[in-house]
Amino acid sequence: MNRREFISGAALGAVAAAGVSKVALAALPEPEIRISAETAPPRSPDRGQPYNPVVTLNGWTAPSRMNHGVKEFHLVAEPVEREIAPGMVARLWGYNGQSPGPTIEVVEGDRVRLFVTNRLPEPTTIHWHGQRLPNGMDGVAGVNQKAIPVGKTFVYEFVARRPGTFMYHPHADEMVQMAMGMMGFWVTHPRQKHDWIEDVNRDFCFLLNAYDIDPGSVVPRVNEMLDFNLWNFNSRAFPGIDSMNVRLGDRVRIRIGNLTMTNHPIHLHGHEFEVTGTDGGPTPPGSRWPEVTSDIAVGQMRQLEFLADSEGDWAFHCHKSHHAMNPMGHDVPTMIGVDHRGLVGRIQRLVPDYMVMGERGMNDMKDMHMMLPEETLAMMAGFGPHGPIGMGGMFTTLKVRSDQKPGDYSDPGWYEQPAGTQAYEWTGELPEPQRFASERLNRSEVPDLHRTALEVQVRKPGVGTHGHR
Repeated sequence: MNRREFISGAALGAVAAAGVSKVALAALPEPEIRISAETAPPRSPDRGQPYNPVVTLNGWTAPSRMNHGVKEFHLVAEPVEREIAPGMVARLWGYNGQSPGPTIEVVEGDRVRLFVTNRLPEPTTIHWHGQRLPNGMDGVAGVNQKAIPVGKTFVYEFVARRPGTFMYHPHADEMVQMAMGMMGFWVTHPRQKHDWIEDVNRDFCFLLNAYDIDPGSVVPRVNEMLDFNLWNFNSRAFPGIDSMNVRLGDRVRIRIGNLTMTNHPIHLHGHEFEVTGTDGGPTPPGSRWPEVTSDIAVGQMRQLEFLADSEGDWAFHCHKSHHAMNPMGHDVPTMIGVDHRGLVGRIQRLVPDYMVMGERGMNDMKDMHMMLPEETLAMMAGFGPHGPIGMGGMFTTLKVRSDQKPGDYSDPGWYEQPAGTQAYEWTGELPEPQRFASERLNRSEVPDLHRTALEVQVRKPGVGTHGHR
């Protein structure tokens, strides 16, 4: 049985009560299955209300079809393989071949019909996070609907009632299924000009997610609550995260959703932004203020908007320092300041491959080329035009160029800084710090506390105004 035969057969097996006849279900929309983790170009609408489509970082937008005025999509929940970064492929659960699944793009007022086929080894549902919809379409197993059995297809149908930034994820065995990567983005574009929603030139979106995958393993540890070792933008870790490439003078929107187990202060270099929307909708202009960091809590969505008015390659990352690194041993003791001299040779006689690490900090890790277990990543990675970058996890760059053509999302390469605008080494004379000068004092001028008799007086405090001694 081929994929299409399986999906068609499963679709007729079970349908949520959405008022859809068997005739309408006879031919489901073909799901687009992707195996690539590259950023796909924006998918412009080929029918209905025009809008400026989003670009999903290291992802893509699902195709739709119109069926008697209803916009239809097809999601297939299934085990997937996802390249976290070159050198590491994880076995996750997702939709349509990838984790996260495809972004859903619709227009305010669209009637939307979503077919969900379950190819997981257990029942599932989909909750449409932030949507205003009929109670029976909200996707909480046991509360709003029966869970979708293995091999069956359910239908969700509702009207996209308000514009904004949303996401979708299971509400059945949620701890396991979300820890395995089941999630996706949803964008509802405004049908008409909205006083609180400005037009933008570039519109990016991605989800924050995290995994705990032991080195040499490929499947996340789903019972982990706090100690994760892979912090991702859209199930990708730096240097596997694509850059966001824009034209100088563009108005840029970045939509972010957090489905990890902790908050993330997302920081942009070189620009100031405003938070223009949440999963509750666009924010009133009077409530906004300029920021360079926005803390995104668990389950929240944020829209960041700014004018890309400064050319260059600007870092964009989570400001929790461990979240901008790849797998590391959290139980390794701090070795800064430890003198290994005379010890290394003796250890190497027992462990020939032993190397000293961490006594001067971890910067040397950027240049090390150690053998790693299969299917894991170096803790500090990436190379730029001036040497090792030494980052990982939730890190990428915003590349602003004056010669980036409108609508061109290709990587322009590294920025060539104008002469005289880069930090440089000082080679002239340096004034001596006062601390060094004080250390040259004649020791005879400094009292020897071991030989000099000191008189110490102890005075007991008197009675205070409140009777305290």
